[in-house]
Amino acid sequence: MKFADDTTLIGLISDEDESVYREYQTMETLNEAELCFPTLNKSCRRTPQPELETTIIYILLSVIIVMTVVLNLLVIISIAHFRQLHNCTNFLLLSLAVADFLIGLLPMPLQSFYYRGCWLLGNIPCAVHIISGYFLVNVSCLNMTLISFDRYTAICGPMQYHTRVTIPRVQACICLCWFSCFVHISWVMRDFVKHLDIYNTCVGQCVLVLVHPVEGIVDILFFLAVPFTVITVLYLGVFTVAVSQARAIRSQITSLALQTSGTKAKKMELKAAKTLGVLVIVFIICSSPYYAFTLTAENGKIDLLSGSVEVWLILFNSCMNPIIYAMCYPWYRRSIKHIITLQILKPGSRDINILLDL
Repeated sequence: MKFADDTTLIGLISDEDESVYREYQTMETLNEAELCFPTLNKSCRRTPQPELETTIIYILLSVIIVMTVVLNLLVIISIAHFRQLHNCTNFLLLSLAVADFLIGLLPMPLQSFYYRGCWLLGNIPCAVHIISGYFLVNVSCLNMTLISFDRYTAICGPMQYHTRVTIPRVQACICLCWFSCFVHISWVMRDFVKHLDIYNTCVGQCVLVLVHPVEGIVDILFFLAVPFTVITVLYLGVFTVAVSQARAIRSQITSLALQTSGTKAKKMELKAAKTLGVLVIVFIICSSPYYAFTLTAENGKIDLLSGSVEVWLILFNSCMNPIIYAMCYPWYRRSIKHIITLQILKPGSRDINILLDL
């Protein structure tokens, strides 16, 4: 039975037909409400979700985004401003903080635009979201690997550390890290950029498909398997040496002056190794579900909606890093105090002894 849109028809039909007509109109309204874009024929369907639950989730995500941006910006300002913090380890932390800060500016806010299972921003923002997130997560992974190398050299080869690990070399490694990720993402995403919506089955999706199996294998090896293996092996070595050094410190029998200075230096290195060890462990915990999700994606099709929990978990790691700094690094807490109270605007603030209590 086909009904006319003219409401005057209702008065010309029987009560039974009128009831069916009203039911038909109600079903049409409900079907339109379930669509992401009711005016489009190929619109995706919304995911049913209570209004209160949606509101709570968006408030929580907004807090995480603001914390990620603000806390990482404080790390960037701290290391860049205070001269005493200009060392190899902190420059690696600075590079990691820049990547985390950019994650808070781009992928995190864009990921929050998945409203009840619908991508509302169109193809170009979808491409920006996928490319920026993919790029910055790989940069973070390689930065973690560089941090592991730094701590391994500092703990396991302290006598050669200052000759092997120099600021120019660290800066070169950081530039190489960012450049290699840029080249990699440019190559892997070349087909995706040319055809932004070719793999979307309906309007309201944001899907990435890795169409070249070889490139997928290379990506998994160089940005997952190798970094994770290197990080794990290096930190096993770091903590093995750290335990032996801690025992040596307790049993050290030398002159009081030498004992005090040597013990203090070793304790600082051990503390830094433990802090960065926590950093790396949290990164592995947050990123493992995401990489497992991408590995098991059918035909290389990665839908950021179906893996939203895994995506948010790896993005949340960017918020956790500065929180770890705040808990473990006194210099970071002191830096925050100087920044918030605007003491960094005073002449000579760059030369403040920010490591006073270390």
